[in-house]
Amino acid sequence: MRFFKPGTMNWKYIIGEVLLIFIGINLAIWFNDWNASNKTMANKKIAVTKIKEEIQNNLNELQTSRNLNLKIPKAISEYAGFPKNKEGDIEVSSKVMQSFQKEYPDFYVILDSMPIGEDLVLYNGDTQIQLELTALTEIAWETSRNMGIANEFGYECLYDLENMYNIQRLVKKELNKAAEALQSEEIDRLLRVLGFLEQLEEQLETDYKAMLAKIDFCL
Repeated sequence: MRFFKPGTMNWKYIIGEVLLIFIGINLAIWFNDWNASNKTMANKKIAVTKIKEEIQNNLNELQTSRNLNLKIPKAISEYAGFPKNKEGDIEVSSKVMQSFQKEYPDFYVILDSMPIGEDLVLYNGDTQIQLELTALTEIAWETSRNMGIANEFGYECLYDLENMYNIQRLVKKELNKAAEALQSEEIDRLLRVLGFLEQLEEQLETDYKAMLAKIDFCL
């Protein structure tokens, strides 16, 4: 028969309990980290998807408005080159006027017309400039930043996104300037703003396309 000293079995039991507790705590920490990591990754995927959709929508908006706004300086230039009488009425052929109105719809509204010679018509009308203001948004980007999800992106991805949205803000700022110039009928100022805006929009369109091609790598 074997005899054990008092307390021997208790120490083994205590050490076993401590080990079990230690293992349990580490498993809980690992599980929490794993769960948090999965949640972070899921949020990043949602953020990337939403930002990607936002960029695509902004690109579509930009291309539509840009194509229309690029016609404004051309329409003004062509209109200025038309021969006019002392009252400012246009003296061109009907063919020329039809071609002009087809290229620049709604720019010149004919109020009255009168033939004044062989295939020559006197047109009385008003000009109107319709500036397209784009609805460029950054809701998805700002939401990702405010929730801290954007902090999980790599440095290069963050840099490119912030740079792209900064140019987008500049575009919106210049569009507001163009609208102010148009409202105050400052045509020369309007043309200057549109000239600078064209450069910004070209850069923004390039950045949109580049970001769409690589944003999935932000994960």
